[in-house]
Amino acid sequence: MEYMSLYLFAAVFVLLLIGYPVAFTLAGTALIFSVIGELTGSFDPAFLEALPNRLYGIISNQILIAVPLFVFMGVMLERSKIADELLTTMSRLFGHLRGGLGISVILVGMLLAASTGIVGATVVTMGLISLPTMLKRGYDPKISTGLICASGTLGQIIPPSIVLVLLGDVLSNAYQQAQLDMGIFSPETISVGDLFVGALIPGFMLVTLYILYIAGVAFFNKDSMPAAIDDHTTFDTHLGQDVVKSLIPPMVLILSVLGSIIAGVATPTEAASIGAVGAMLLALTKNKLTRETLREVVRSTTRVSCMVFMILIGAALFSLVFRGFEGDELIQEMLGDLSGGKYHALFIVMLVMFLLGFVLDFIEITFVVIPIVGPVLLAMGIDPVWLGILIAINLQTSFLTPPFGFALFYLRGVAPPEIKTTQIYQGVIPFIAIQLIVMAMIAYWPALATWLPGQIS
Repeated sequence: MEYMSLYLFAAVFVLLLIGYPVAFTLAGTALIFSVIGELTGSFDPAFLEALPNRLYGIISNQILIAVPLFVFMGVMLERSKIADELLTTMSRLFGHLRGGLGISVILVGMLLAASTGIVGATVVTMGLISLPTMLKRGYDPKISTGLICASGTLGQIIPPSIVLVLLGDVLSNAYQQAQLDMGIFSPETISVGDLFVGALIPGFMLVTLYILYIAGVAFFNKDSMPAAIDDHTTFDTHLGQDVVKSLIPPMVLILSVLGSIIAGVATPTEAASIGAVGAMLLALTKNKLTRETLREVVRSTTRVSCMVFMILIGAALFSLVFRGFEGDELIQEMLGDLSGGKYHALFIVMLVMFLLGFVLDFIEITFVVIPIVGPVLLAMGIDPVWLGILIAINLQTSFLTPPFGFALFYLRGVAPPEIKTTQIYQGVIPFIAIQLIVMAMIAYWPALATWLPGQIS
Protein backbone atom coordinates (compact mmCIF):
# COMPACT_ATOMS: atom_id res chain seq x y z
CA MET A 1 0.00 0.00 0.00
CA GLU A 2 3.01 2.32 0.10
CA TYR A 3 2.42 3.21 -3.56
CA MET A 4 -1.23 4.22 -3.13
CA SER A 5 -0.32 7.84 -3.82
CA LEU A 6 1.12 6.87 -7.21
CA TYR A 7 -1.96 4.78 -7.97
CA LEU A 8 -4.07 7.83 -7.12
CA PHE A 9 -2.08 9.99 -9.53
CA ALA A 10 -2.27 7.33 -12.25
CA ALA A 11 -6.06 6.98 -11.82
CA VAL A 12 -6.54 10.74 -12.18
CA PHE A 13 -4.36 10.75 -15.29
CA VAL A 14 -6.33 7.93 -16.94
CA LEU A 15 -9.70 9.52 -16.16
CA LEU A 16 -8.55 12.84 -17.59
CA LEU A 17 -7.46 11.07 -20.78
CA ILE A 18 -10.92 9.52 -21.04
CA GLY A 19 -12.36 13.02 -20.95
CA TYR A 20 -13.92 13.52 -17.53
CA PRO A 21 -14.03 17.12 -16.21
CA VAL A 22 -10.80 18.02 -14.45
CA ALA A 23 -12.19 19.51 -11.23
CA PHE A 24 -14.58 16.63 -10.55
CA THR A 25 -11.99 14.03 -11.53
CA LEU A 26 -9.51 15.39 -9.00
CA ALA A 27 -12.03 15.63 -6.18
CA GLY A 28 -13.99 12.45 -6.94
CA THR A 29 -10.96 10.21 -7.41
CA ALA A 30 -9.37 11.55 -4.22
CA LEU A 31 -12.52 10.82 -2.20
CA ILE A 32 -12.80 7.28 -3.61
CA PHE A 33 -9.16 6.57 -2.75
CA SER A 34 -9.62 8.03 0.72
CA VAL A 35 -12.46 5.56 1.36
CA ILE A 36 -10.33 2.68 0.04
CA GLY A 37 -7.42 3.86 2.17
CA GLU A 38 -9.55 4.07 5.29
CA LEU A 39 -10.92 0.55 4.72
CA THR A 40 -7.43 -0.85 4.23
CA GLY A 41 -5.95 1.14 7.10
CA SER A 42 -3.51 3.06 4.89
CA PHE A 43 -5.18 6.49 5.14
CA ASP A 44 -6.06 8.64 8.14
CA PRO A 45 -9.39 10.42 7.48
CA ALA A 46 -8.25 13.21 9.81
CA PHE A 47 -6.46 14.69 6.78
CA LEU A 48 -9.84 15.58 5.30
CA GLU A 49 -10.63 17.74 8.34
CA ALA A 50 -8.19 20.29 6.94
CA LEU A 51 -10.33 20.74 3.80
CA PRO A 52 -12.56 23.56 5.16
CA ASN A 53 -9.48 25.59 6.09
CA ARG A 54 -8.02 24.95 2.63
CA LEU A 55 -11.22 26.13 0.93
CA TYR A 56 -11.42 29.21 3.12
CA GLY A 57 -7.80 29.97 2.25
CA ILE A 58 -8.64 29.75 -1.47
CA ILE A 59 -11.67 32.01 -1.15
CA SER A 60 -9.84 34.61 0.94
CA ASN A 61 -6.63 34.57 -1.14
CA GLN A 62 -6.09 38.14 -2.33
CA ILE A 63 -3.68 37.14 -5.11
CA LEU A 64 -6.18 34.82 -6.76
CA ILE A 65 -8.67 37.69 -7.10
CA ALA A 66 -6.32 38.96 -9.82
CA VAL A 67 -7.30 36.01 -12.03
CA PRO A 68 -10.89 37.09 -12.92
CA LEU A 69 -9.72 40.70 -13.21
CA PHE A 70 -6.96 39.83 -15.70
CA VAL A 71 -9.37 37.57 -17.59
CA PHE A 72 -11.89 40.44 -17.76
CA MET A 73 -9.16 42.76 -19.02
CA GLY A 74 -8.11 40.33 -21.75
CA VAL A 75 -11.60 39.51 -22.96
CA MET A 76 -12.58 43.19 -23.00
CA LEU A 77 -9.52 44.06 -25.11
CA GLU A 78 -10.35 41.18 -27.43
CA ARG A 79 -13.90 42.44 -27.94
CA SER A 80 -12.73 46.01 -28.53
CA LYS A 81 -10.87 44.91 -31.71
CA ILE A 82 -7.47 46.08 -30.49
CA ALA A 83 -5.74 43.27 -32.39
CA ASP A 84 -7.43 44.20 -35.68
CA GLU A 85 -6.22 47.79 -35.54
CA LEU A 86 -2.73 46.85 -34.35
CA LEU A 87 -2.18 44.29 -37.10
CA THR A 88 -3.48 46.62 -39.81
CA THR A 89 -1.26 49.47 -38.65
CA MET A 90 1.83 47.30 -38.13
CA SER A 91 1.35 45.78 -41.58
CA ARG A 92 1.39 49.24 -43.09
CA LEU A 93 4.48 50.11 -41.06
CA PHE A 94 6.53 47.02 -42.03
CA GLY A 95 4.67 46.11 -45.23
CA HIS A 96 7.46 47.26 -47.58
CA LEU A 97 9.84 44.67 -46.08
CA ARG A 98 9.97 40.99 -46.98
CA GLY A 99 8.77 39.25 -43.86
CA GLY A 100 7.34 42.54 -42.58
CA LEU A 101 3.88 41.08 -42.11
CA GLY A 102 5.40 38.20 -40.13
CA ILE A 103 7.25 40.65 -37.88
CA SER A 104 3.96 42.52 -37.43
CA VAL A 105 2.26 39.29 -36.31
CA ILE A 106 4.99 38.64 -33.72
CA LEU A 107 4.78 42.18 -32.31
CA VAL A 108 0.99 42.14 -32.19
CA GLY A 109 1.11 38.67 -30.59
CA MET A 110 3.51 40.03 -27.96
CA LEU A 111 1.18 42.95 -27.18
CA LEU A 112 -1.85 40.67 -27.06
CA ALA A 113 0.04 38.29 -24.78
CA ALA A 114 0.86 41.16 -22.46
CA SER A 115 -2.75 42.36 -22.65
CA THR A 116 -4.67 39.11 -22.28
CA GLY A 117 -2.30 36.49 -20.86
CA ILE A 118 -4.63 33.80 -22.28
CA VAL A 119 -2.99 31.47 -24.81
CA GLY A 120 -6.17 30.11 -26.40
CA ALA A 121 -7.68 33.55 -26.88
CA THR A 122 -4.48 34.93 -28.46
CA VAL A 123 -3.99 32.00 -30.87
CA VAL A 124 -7.63 32.03 -31.99
CA THR A 125 -7.70 35.81 -32.38
CA MET A 126 -4.46 35.90 -34.37
CA GLY A 127 -5.59 32.93 -36.44
CA LEU A 128 -8.83 34.61 -37.42
CA ILE A 129 -7.25 38.00 -38.13
CA SER A 130 -3.78 37.40 -39.54
CA LEU A 131 -3.78 33.95 -41.16
CA PRO A 132 -6.11 34.87 -44.07
CA THR A 133 -4.08 38.05 -44.65
CA MET A 134 -0.74 36.22 -44.74
CA LEU A 135 -2.06 33.54 -47.10
CA LYS A 136 -3.53 36.21 -49.37
CA ARG A 137 -0.14 37.97 -49.49
CA GLY A 138 1.59 34.78 -50.64
CA TYR A 139 3.14 33.66 -47.35
CA ASP A 140 4.15 30.03 -46.98
CA PRO A 141 1.35 28.27 -45.01
CA LYS A 142 3.87 26.48 -42.80
CA ILE A 143 5.59 29.70 -41.76
CA SER A 144 2.25 31.49 -41.31
CA THR A 145 0.76 28.85 -39.00
CA GLY A 146 4.00 28.43 -37.05
CA LEU A 147 4.20 32.19 -36.50
CA ILE A 148 0.67 32.39 -35.15
CA CYS A 149 1.06 29.44 -32.78
CA ALA A 150 4.41 30.69 -31.49
CA SER A 151 3.31 34.30 -30.99
CA GLY A 152 0.09 33.09 -29.36
CA THR A 153 1.94 31.07 -26.72
CA LEU A 154 3.89 34.15 -25.63
CA GLY A 155 1.01 34.69 -23.23
CA GLN A 156 2.56 31.96 -21.08
CA ILE A 157 5.69 33.95 -20.28
CA ILE A 158 5.11 37.65 -20.99
CA PRO A 159 3.54 39.37 -17.98
CA PRO A 160 0.89 40.01 -16.86
CA SER A 161 0.34 36.33 -17.55
CA ILE A 162 -2.35 34.36 -15.76
CA VAL A 163 0.10 31.44 -15.76
CA LEU A 164 2.57 33.52 -13.76
CA VAL A 165 -0.15 34.71 -11.36
CA LEU A 166 -1.13 31.12 -10.54
CA LEU A 167 2.49 29.94 -10.52
CA GLY A 168 3.43 32.76 -8.16
CA ASP A 169 0.78 31.77 -5.64
CA VAL A 170 1.53 28.03 -5.77
CA LEU A 171 5.33 28.47 -5.70
CA SER A 172 5.06 30.89 -2.79
CA ASN A 173 3.22 28.24 -0.76
CA ALA A 174 5.68 25.54 -1.88
CA TYR A 175 8.65 27.75 -0.96
CA GLN A 176 7.31 28.37 2.53
CA GLN A 177 6.56 24.65 2.95
CA ALA A 178 10.10 23.75 1.86
CA GLN A 179 11.62 26.16 4.38
CA LEU A 180 9.41 24.89 7.19
CA ASP A 181 10.44 21.33 6.35
CA MET A 182 14.07 22.46 6.67
CA GLY A 183 13.39 23.94 10.11
CA ILE A 184 13.26 27.59 8.99
CA PHE A 185 10.33 29.00 10.95
CA SER A 186 10.61 32.56 9.59
CA PRO A 187 10.40 31.65 5.90
CA GLU A 188 11.14 34.02 3.05
CA THR A 189 8.47 34.55 0.42
CA ILE A 190 8.31 35.24 -3.29
CA SER A 191 5.60 37.22 -4.98
CA VAL A 192 3.82 37.28 -8.31
CA GLY A 193 5.66 40.53 -8.97
CA ASP A 194 8.99 38.68 -8.66
CA LEU A 195 7.92 36.25 -11.38
CA PHE A 196 6.63 39.10 -13.56
CA VAL A 197 9.99 40.85 -13.37
CA GLY A 198 11.91 37.60 -13.82
CA ALA A 199 9.95 36.82 -16.99
CA LEU A 200 10.75 40.11 -18.74
CA ILE A 201 14.23 39.22 -20.06
CA PRO A 202 13.29 35.65 -21.18
CA GLY A 203 10.12 36.98 -22.83
CA PHE A 204 11.98 39.63 -24.81
CA MET A 205 14.65 37.06 -25.72
CA LEU A 206 11.98 34.88 -27.30
CA VAL A 207 10.44 37.78 -29.23
CA THR A 208 13.87 38.92 -30.48
CA LEU A 209 14.86 35.43 -31.65
CA TYR A 210 11.48 34.99 -33.37
CA ILE A 211 12.02 38.23 -35.30
CA LEU A 212 15.62 37.30 -36.21
CA TYR A 213 14.41 33.93 -37.49
CA ILE A 214 11.73 35.56 -39.65
CA ALA A 215 14.22 38.10 -40.99
CA GLY A 216 16.66 35.29 -41.83
CA VAL A 217 14.06 33.21 -43.65
CA ALA A 218 12.86 36.28 -45.58
CA PHE A 219 16.45 37.05 -46.63
CA PHE A 220 17.41 33.55 -47.78
CA ASN A 221 14.00 32.41 -49.08
CA LYS A 222 12.46 35.47 -50.70
CA ASP A 223 9.38 33.69 -52.08
CA SER A 224 8.24 32.37 -48.70
CA MET A 225 7.45 35.80 -47.26
CA PRO A 226 6.98 38.48 -49.95
CA ALA A 227 6.50 42.14 -49.12
CA ALA A 228 2.88 42.91 -48.28
CA ILE A 229 3.01 46.36 -49.91
CA ASP A 230 4.49 47.19 -53.29
CA ASP A 231 7.65 49.30 -53.03
CA HIS A 232 6.20 51.74 -55.55
CA THR A 233 3.19 52.54 -53.37
CA THR A 234 3.04 56.20 -52.38
CA PHE A 235 4.01 57.08 -48.82
CA ASP A 236 1.13 57.01 -46.37
CA THR A 237 1.08 60.42 -44.73
CA HIS A 238 -1.32 59.28 -42.02
CA LEU A 239 0.76 56.25 -41.00
CA GLY A 240 2.54 57.92 -38.07
CA GLN A 241 -0.71 59.22 -36.67
CA ASP A 242 -2.38 55.82 -37.02
CA VAL A 243 0.57 54.05 -35.34
CA VAL A 244 0.33 56.37 -32.35
CA LYS A 245 -3.44 56.05 -32.24
CA SER A 246 -3.50 52.24 -32.29
CA LEU A 247 -0.29 51.50 -30.37
CA ILE A 248 -0.15 54.04 -27.55
CA PRO A 249 -3.43 53.19 -25.70
CA PRO A 250 -2.71 49.45 -25.20
CA MET A 251 0.95 50.21 -24.41
CA VAL A 252 -0.09 52.73 -21.75
CA LEU A 253 -2.49 50.19 -20.27
CA ILE A 254 0.14 47.41 -20.20
CA LEU A 255 2.82 49.67 -18.72
CA SER A 256 0.37 50.96 -16.11
CA VAL A 257 -0.38 47.42 -14.97
CA LEU A 258 3.20 46.15 -15.03
CA GLY A 259 4.74 49.41 -13.83
CA SER A 260 2.52 49.60 -10.78
CA ILE A 261 3.49 46.04 -9.79
CA ILE A 262 7.22 46.41 -10.47
CA ALA A 263 7.40 49.78 -8.70
CA GLY A 264 5.67 48.31 -5.66
CA VAL A 265 2.87 50.85 -5.88
CA ALA A 266 0.16 48.20 -6.31
CA THR A 267 -0.28 44.50 -5.63
CA PRO A 268 -1.03 42.22 -8.61
CA THR A 269 -4.71 42.27 -7.63
CA GLU A 270 -4.83 46.06 -7.48
CA ALA A 271 -2.94 46.28 -10.77
CA ALA A 272 -5.38 43.83 -12.33
CA SER A 273 -8.27 46.08 -11.32
CA ILE A 274 -6.45 48.98 -13.00
CA GLY A 275 -6.17 46.84 -16.13
CA ALA A 276 -9.85 45.88 -16.05
CA VAL A 277 -11.03 49.48 -15.71
CA GLY A 278 -8.48 50.63 -18.29
CA ALA A 279 -9.70 48.02 -20.79
CA MET A 280 -13.27 49.27 -20.33
CA LEU A 281 -12.16 52.87 -20.91
CA LEU A 282 -10.23 51.79 -23.99
CA ALA A 283 -13.30 50.00 -25.36
CA LEU A 284 -15.39 53.08 -24.56
CA THR A 285 -13.09 55.35 -26.57
CA LYS A 286 -13.49 53.01 -29.54
CA ASN A 287 -17.29 52.96 -29.16
CA LYS A 288 -17.20 49.21 -28.44
CA LEU A 289 -18.49 49.29 -24.86
CA THR A 290 -22.12 48.40 -25.44
CA ARG A 291 -24.45 46.59 -23.06
CA GLU A 292 -24.26 43.45 -25.20
CA THR A 293 -20.45 43.55 -25.26
CA LEU A 294 -20.30 43.97 -21.49
CA ARG A 295 -22.70 41.08 -21.04
CA GLU A 296 -20.54 38.80 -23.25
CA VAL A 297 -17.35 39.83 -21.45
CA VAL A 298 -18.82 39.21 -18.00
CA ARG A 299 -20.18 35.80 -19.04
CA SER A 300 -16.87 34.74 -20.57
CA THR A 301 -14.96 35.97 -17.50
CA THR A 302 -17.32 34.09 -15.19
CA ARG A 303 -16.90 30.84 -17.14
CA VAL A 304 -13.11 30.99 -17.10
CA SER A 305 -12.94 32.08 -13.44
CA CYS A 306 -15.33 29.34 -12.32
CA MET A 307 -13.25 26.76 -14.18
CA VAL A 308 -10.04 27.96 -12.51
CA PHE A 309 -11.46 27.98 -8.98
CA MET A 310 -13.30 24.67 -9.35
CA ILE A 311 -10.03 23.06 -10.46
CA LEU A 312 -8.27 24.70 -7.54
CA ILE A 313 -10.83 23.29 -5.08
CA GLY A 314 -10.53 19.83 -6.62
CA ALA A 315 -6.75 20.08 -6.51
CA ALA A 316 -6.86 21.06 -2.81
CA LEU A 317 -8.76 17.86 -2.00
CA PHE A 318 -6.43 15.80 -4.21
CA SER A 319 -3.40 17.30 -2.46
CA LEU A 320 -4.72 16.43 1.00
CA VAL A 321 -5.40 12.81 0.09
CA PHE A 322 -2.06 12.54 -1.72
CA ARG A 323 -0.27 13.76 1.41
CA GLY A 324 -2.40 11.42 3.53
CA PHE A 325 -0.93 8.51 1.57
CA GLU A 326 2.55 10.01 2.25
CA GLY A 327 2.94 10.75 -1.43
CA ASP A 328 5.04 13.84 -0.77
CA GLU A 329 7.55 11.74 1.17
CA LEU A 330 7.61 9.13 -1.61
CA ILE A 331 8.30 11.79 -4.26
CA GLN A 332 11.02 13.34 -2.06
CA GLU A 333 12.63 9.95 -1.62
CA MET A 334 12.47 9.14 -5.35
CA LEU A 335 13.95 12.48 -6.41
CA GLY A 336 16.54 12.40 -3.63
CA ASP A 337 17.79 9.00 -4.76
CA LEU A 338 18.58 10.26 -8.25
CA SER A 339 22.26 10.52 -9.08
CA GLY A 340 23.36 14.00 -10.11
CA GLY A 341 21.65 15.89 -7.29
CA LYS A 342 19.20 18.73 -7.68
CA TYR A 343 19.91 19.40 -11.38
CA HIS A 344 19.14 15.83 -12.36
CA ALA A 345 15.96 15.97 -10.28
CA LEU A 346 15.02 19.28 -11.95
CA PHE A 347 15.57 17.76 -15.40
CA ILE A 348 13.35 14.77 -14.59
CA VAL A 349 10.56 17.01 -13.25
CA MET A 350 10.76 19.29 -16.30
CA LEU A 351 10.57 16.30 -18.63
CA VAL A 352 7.51 14.94 -16.81
CA MET A 353 5.81 18.36 -16.91
CA PHE A 354 6.60 18.67 -20.62
CA LEU A 355 4.91 15.32 -21.32
CA LEU A 356 1.96 16.17 -19.05
CA GLY A 357 1.54 19.41 -21.03
CA PHE A 358 0.35 17.26 -23.96
CA VAL A 359 -2.78 16.20 -22.10
CA LEU A 360 -3.22 18.62 -19.19
CA ASP A 361 -3.78 22.37 -19.25
CA PHE A 362 -1.40 24.66 -17.37
CA ILE A 363 -4.00 25.13 -14.62
CA GLU A 364 -4.11 21.44 -13.77
CA ILE A 365 -0.32 21.13 -13.89
CA THR A 366 0.09 24.22 -11.71
CA PHE A 367 -2.40 23.12 -9.07
CA VAL A 368 -1.73 19.38 -9.07
CA VAL A 369 1.92 18.73 -9.97
CA ILE A 370 3.79 21.76 -8.59
CA PRO A 371 2.49 21.44 -4.99
CA ILE A 372 3.86 17.87 -5.04
CA VAL A 373 7.32 18.42 -6.56
CA GLY A 374 7.81 22.12 -5.75
CA PRO A 375 8.69 21.78 -2.04
CA VAL A 376 11.11 18.95 -2.83
CA LEU A 377 12.99 20.90 -5.50
CA LEU A 378 13.03 24.13 -3.49
CA ALA A 379 14.32 22.28 -0.43
CA MET A 380 17.28 21.20 -2.59
CA GLY A 381 18.28 24.85 -2.92
CA ILE A 382 16.75 25.73 -6.29
CA ASP A 383 15.81 29.41 -6.67
CA PRO A 384 11.98 29.77 -6.77
CA VAL A 385 11.96 32.52 -9.42
CA TRP A 386 14.31 30.54 -11.64
CA LEU A 387 12.14 27.46 -11.19
CA GLY A 388 8.96 29.39 -11.99
CA ILE A 389 10.36 30.85 -15.24
CA LEU A 390 11.67 27.46 -16.35
CA ILE A 391 8.27 25.89 -15.69
CA ALA A 392 6.48 28.63 -17.64
CA ILE A 393 8.72 28.29 -20.72
CA ASN A 394 8.63 24.50 -20.44
CA LEU A 395 4.83 24.49 -20.56
CA GLN A 396 4.88 27.07 -23.36
CA THR A 397 7.06 24.70 -25.41
CA SER A 398 4.88 21.72 -24.55
CA PHE A 399 1.74 23.51 -25.74
CA LEU A 400 3.49 24.15 -29.06
CA THR A 401 4.87 20.63 -29.65
CA PRO A 402 3.18 18.19 -32.08
CA PRO A 403 1.13 16.13 -32.08
CA PHE A 404 -0.77 17.13 -28.93
CA GLY A 405 0.12 20.80 -28.34
CA PHE A 406 -2.90 22.83 -27.26
CA ALA A 407 -1.92 25.81 -29.44
CA LEU A 408 -1.98 23.56 -32.51
CA PHE A 409 -5.53 22.45 -31.76
CA TYR A 410 -6.66 26.05 -31.17
CA LEU A 411 -5.32 27.12 -34.58
CA ARG A 412 -6.60 23.99 -36.33
CA GLY A 413 -10.09 24.93 -35.16
CA VAL A 414 -10.06 28.33 -36.92
CA ALA A 415 -7.69 27.66 -39.85
CA PRO A 416 -9.12 27.41 -43.40
CA PRO A 417 -9.79 23.87 -44.70
CA GLU A 418 -6.95 24.12 -47.24
CA ILE A 419 -4.41 24.33 -44.39
CA LYS A 420 -3.23 20.82 -43.58
CA THR A 421 -2.52 19.71 -40.04
CA THR A 422 0.92 18.53 -41.16
CA GLN A 423 1.70 22.07 -42.34
CA ILE A 424 0.90 23.41 -38.87
CA TYR A 425 3.13 20.75 -37.30
CA GLN A 426 6.02 21.55 -39.66
CA GLY A 427 5.61 25.29 -39.15
CA VAL A 428 6.08 25.22 -35.38
CA ILE A 429 9.28 23.13 -35.34
CA PRO A 430 11.71 26.08 -35.77
CA PHE A 431 9.95 27.99 -33.00
CA ILE A 432 10.10 24.95 -30.71
CA ALA A 433 13.86 24.88 -31.34
CA ILE A 434 14.09 28.58 -30.43
CA GLN A 435 12.20 28.02 -27.18
CA LEU A 436 14.40 25.06 -26.27
CA ILE A 437 17.47 27.23 -26.87
CA VAL A 438 16.10 29.97 -24.61
CA MET A 439 15.17 27.43 -21.93
CA ALA A 440 18.67 25.93 -22.12
CA MET A 441 20.22 29.39 -21.80
CA ILE A 442 18.11 30.16 -18.72
CA ALA A 443 18.97 26.79 -17.23
CA TYR A 444 22.70 27.42 -17.79
CA TRP A 445 22.60 31.10 -16.78
CA PRO A 446 19.97 31.43 -14.01
CA ALA A 447 20.79 35.15 -13.76
CA LEU A 448 18.72 35.68 -16.93
CA ALA A 449 15.69 35.07 -14.72
CA THR A 450 16.94 36.11 -11.28
CA TRP A 451 19.13 39.18 -11.90
CA LEU A 452 16.38 41.71 -12.64
CA PRO A 453 14.17 40.75 -9.65
CA GLY A 454 17.27 41.06 -7.43
CA GLN A 455 18.01 44.53 -8.76
CA ILE A 456 14.47 45.82 -8.32
CA SER A 457 13.94 44.32 -4.88
